[in-house]
Amino acid sequence: MRIEILGGRIIDPLTALDKQTGLYIHNRKIVAVGTAPDGFIADKRIDAQGQIVCPGFIDLSTRLREPGQTHKANIQSETRAAASAGFTSLSIPPDTNPVIDTPAVVELIKDKAEQCAYAHIYPVAALTQKLAGKELSAMYALKQAGCIAVSNGQAAIENLLVLRRAMEYAATHDLLFIYSPQEQALSNQGCAHEGEMASRYGLPGIPVAAETIALMQCIELIEQTGCRVHFQGLSSARSVDLIAKAKQLELPVSADVAMHQLHLTEQDMLPYDSHYHVLPPLRSEQDKNALIAAVRNNTINSICSDHQPHDIDAKLGAFPETEPGISSLETVLPLMLHLVKQGQLELAQGIAKLSSEPAHILGINTGSVAVGDIADICIFDPEKQWQINAESWQSSGRNTPYWKKSMLGKVTHTIQAGKIIYSH
Repeated sequence: MRIEILGGRIIDPLTALDKQTGLYIHNRKIVAVGTAPDGFIADKRIDAQGQIVCPGFIDLSTRLREPGQTHKANIQSETRAAASAGFTSLSIPPDTNPVIDTPAVVELIKDKAEQCAYAHIYPVAALTQKLAGKELSAMYALKQAGCIAVSNGQAAIENLLVLRRAMEYAATHDLLFIYSPQEQALSNQGCAHEGEMASRYGLPGIPVAAETIALMQCIELIEQTGCRVHFQGLSSARSVDLIAKAKQLELPVSADVAMHQLHLTEQDMLPYDSHYHVLPPLRSEQDKNALIAAVRNNTINSICSDHQPHDIDAKLGAFPETEPGISSLETVLPLMLHLVKQGQLELAQGIAKLSSEPAHILGINTGSVAVGDIADICIFDPEKQWQINAESWQSSGRNTPYWKKSMLGKVTHTIQAGKIIYSH
């Protein structure tokens, strides 16, 4: 299909392009930026006047709940939500059921994605068998089957020797290790930041040290093993300092933060509303500000959705007994634009944190709108006001603290590999 996008403001952080001009797509790729190639006749014309045209967003942590938890959501519903939110590539953590620890599970996920006509789903292999933290998975076979990285999800690895061996194995096969730092004994099944709110409402707390100690241990092992590590879901100022030091030592590290951690703190948390129950927990105002500063100065490379759709039952009951997580793909763009409006981020930088940066971390050939690139494109109206409600929401999970809130910024078209997968 030949697609012509006219009148939009094209922002490509990778090539530093920021210009109102045309974009031309044919045969899955971008064939011209500016003027149409000779003899180009469009099958489809998109009027992007007043809109932003940028690389499609890439998420480093999207739980699709399939296989194994289809009562919460499935690949069909969540890829539809992703497309409506401008996401053209999704990285899937290994904590499905069964766990992504055999090539058969990888094939199952790929087949389902194909049936849903969503081309770019990247499974992440389990680091250890069944994520139990005891025996290493067959990482090389999983890489051959199409896994883009290895991770133990949010399951802690208590045995440091297992962690070391796993990192050595990953380094041998040039596999990226995605690590959510959490020291299990210190976390002690907590559900909120160990601070003022947890004390006031008697909620079991998780100290910052549960994150930073796990982080420090892993950084020591990176020096030893040379393994490439991406730290996922940072939540504290102290973690930011540790990543900055690791980068000064030129260790092969990168990091991301979930979008909600840049907006919400323990003070926003309604202690009886489980929609604020996330892992790692919402921390202090100081932590939030340090995370935003780290995104701005590139200590934190990327922003992810940490999308975790849940059924209603998962969020019923006393706060500590509920399941953590937010259904968040569809709020990523408006929340990023809110940071831009507040002057916390430049627009091009916000787009980079959702596109070219995660593409670089995963080593995938997308995240730019230059001629010859795969045509993964997001077109959005930055001034479009909308409300989060049953009519506008695509994900099966309605577990968001932003339900019924007004948002600014809406995707109008998502193009994946030259095919329009969403238009509004």
